[in-house]
Amino acid sequence: MTTETEQTAAKPPRNQRVAAAQRPVARVLPMLGLAHLDRPFDYLVDAKLDDDAQPGVRVRVRFAGRLVDGYLLERLDRSEHDGKLAWLDRVVSPEQVLTPELATLCRAVADRYAGTMADVLRLAIPPRHARVEKEAVSHDVARAIVVPDRTGWDVYDSGQSFIDGAAGGGHPRACWQALPGEDVAARLAELAASVAAAGRGVVIVVPDQRDLDRLEAACTPLLGDACVSLVAGLGPTARYRRWLAVLRGQARVVIGTRSAVFAPVSDLGLVVVFDDGDDSLDEPRSPYPHPREVGVLRAHGTGAALLIGGHSRTAEAQALVESGWAFDVVAPRAAVRAAMPRIDGLSDEDRRVANDPMARSARVPAIAFDAARKALAADQAVLFSVPRRGYLPSVACARCRAHVRCRACNGPLQMNDRGDLACRWCGRPENRFVCPACAGTAVRALMVGDRRTAEELGRAFRGVPIVTSSGDKIVDEVPAGARVVIATPGAAPHAPGGYGAAVVLDTWAQLDREDLRAAEEAVRAWMAVGTLVRSREDGGRMVIVADASESPVQALIRWDPVGFAAIELSHRLELKFPPAVTMASVDGPPAAVAAFLDLLDMPPGAETLGPVPLPAGVRRPAGLDDSGPADRMLLRTPRVAGRALAEALRAAQALRNARHDDTAGIRVQVDPPTIG
Repeated sequence: MTTETEQTAAKPPRNQRVAAAQRPVARVLPMLGLAHLDRPFDYLVDAKLDDDAQPGVRVRVRFAGRLVDGYLLERLDRSEHDGKLAWLDRVVSPEQVLTPELATLCRAVADRYAGTMADVLRLAIPPRHARVEKEAVSHDVARAIVVPDRTGWDVYDSGQSFIDGAAGGGHPRACWQALPGEDVAARLAELAASVAAAGRGVVIVVPDQRDLDRLEAACTPLLGDACVSLVAGLGPTARYRRWLAVLRGQARVVIGTRSAVFAPVSDLGLVVVFDDGDDSLDEPRSPYPHPREVGVLRAHGTGAALLIGGHSRTAEAQALVESGWAFDVVAPRAAVRAAMPRIDGLSDEDRRVANDPMARSARVPAIAFDAARKALAADQAVLFSVPRRGYLPSVACARCRAHVRCRACNGPLQMNDRGDLACRWCGRPENRFVCPACAGTAVRALMVGDRRTAEELGRAFRGVPIVTSSGDKIVDEVPAGARVVIATPGAAPHAPGGYGAAVVLDTWAQLDREDLRAAEEAVRAWMAVGTLVRSREDGGRMVIVADASESPVQALIRWDPVGFAAIELSHRLELKFPPAVTMASVDGPPAAVAAFLDLLDMPPGAETLGPVPLPAGVRRPAGLDDSGPADRMLLRTPRVAGRALAEALRAAQALRNARHDDTAGIRVQVDPPTIG
């Protein structure tokens, strides 16, 4: 008979943990966001957690004395670590949100952009909502996908063969040049339905909510519940509910903005990124991946088809075609000419311009007024495109013509309709302007915004309704009939049947920017306007107030985005700028940038450019005081060595983190959207 003391000794302590019998080691990626800790760590799995601790679930682990979030990547029989392993603290949720394909993609994106996998996972997987996870999984049979009429793709060379290849399980990769006036939403819906009807998944990324609304309206009749939209504007709960529907296989097609490119669609057959040149697709969070490049990585890793589309074309998309990695899906020139409006620039060969002495100096020349009046007389809407919103968004000293800058953040000052000056960046009012260069106190306009333009055109077209669309007051569609619309790039509303005429003003403001992509972005903005105008056969006319001999203007007049992209790419090859090379920027305080570069082991063939002051208009790194100086150092290497540069940048960041260097405010970005 045992004593009470012996019985107590035979029982294990109440809180004693016992390792799982099978695969007791969990490989976990802690969500630390530090480059020197961007790797998995091994933990022991308690037998009580064995069922829930599956690859892909969210977990909590103890790291350096504190509990942190993480993802369980895999279960192992044994660990390569020789020391004692800590225990997995708990499984946050048994939902396996990190699929193997998504984990591979996030690792590839982190390596491509010299970032951490934890940062990419924050972009790819939305925050958890426990109540949503507990909702019952719907087992309702979704309405059958309607096999669409694909004749709209007949006009494009290789259009039908691309759809057949994507739906048939192949992996075609193409760049699609949409015709002027094309119903892009309808074409993308037909493409998605064709692939989804074959049992494969589809992801379509568009720049903003307006594009998404039109695409959703086109997809719903064909796809029904098989299509869901993912966008931050849904709110965290609704977005996570839809994201889980995709993860659980309830939706086969995902449409959305930037982060939708990571959607966990099963059996992915097609990735589409439309209008990849839109700056809405520039990711503002580290490591700043562009959906186009994520789409390329995902298509390559999964064997899915890829389509990069737009009315214009970026040099990056053209590089994919010229390398042979992708092919063109374009319409014949005859179809382009039939779809485009008549486009006029300022040319001395045009008698209307040659006979008008004010044509090249007037903001709105007679040729533009003539086009507008004819469209209004035909009871059609007229669009005036201006590059900036506001009243006078940019002003200069009236005496010495120096740009007027904010004393607090060095941003540009703007003037409202009451004559008050304020900073366009930080909003600080300037109650008493004194020019630091000449002591002048008066200002003059450098640029006219949409509100001042509306004032001027309201006097020119008396009795005609005036509509403005810009900033946070965007009009989606205007009613039929004669009216004048003033809009900034990307904010132009649709008009029933298209605009009768469009006039592009202040083109110098778009072309004269000190930016590598200035001409490319100008052509993109102008073509976005042109695609809203009626065709030449329907009397549509577009006037661009710019010298017709300039290359970007000629690209618009001929409607030749592919040719212009090829020219841009050849220039960048010659000058060694992206995408001909891989370029990275290091931004931050001058001393911190210099200290970071001291840690950087540059790969062979790489070179440095700078340092130079951070370009105007570029967002300052997080944690950097707005009033402090900021430098930019550019690093450049041949494209084939781009991965080596990214590895060197990651290694330098890891060393910086490990040393706890005081380099707050540093930002490292591979292929930044703004170079100059």
